[in-house]
Amino acid sequence: QVQLVESGGGSVQSGGSLRLSCIASGSGYTSNRYCLAWFRQAPGKEREGVARISALGTAVIANSVKGRFNVSRDNVANTLVLQMNSLKPEDTAMYYCAAGEWCYSATEIGYWGQGTQVTVST
Repeated sequence: QVQLVESGGGSVQSGGSLRLSCIASGSGYTSNRYCLAWFRQAPGKEREGVARISALGTAVIANSVKGRFNVSRDNVANTLVLQMNSLKPEDTAMYYCAAGEWCYSATEIGYWGQGTQVTVST
């Protein structure tokens, strides 16, 4: 089993920053096996990938947030971080930490966190 616990969400004005963190744990989790990712889902919309990072540290950022968001992981502390800058109202969503052997799409994810809400106001 793998448990993922997110923290760091909240409300911020447009142009502000937030830092989301996720801690991975459980008997089934090994950092050199799983990619980690952040997905988000706004009301009435499908869950979409925001950023993913392989076990070796190769990061991919979605075009919609490229230049504003950065993703990193610490394989010793088993943590995943999403640094979000220059936030826009359209970034408002529930953000989910995810882990899996593959992280290209939500259907490939094996484990999900409970989510943390990000709200960006004008």
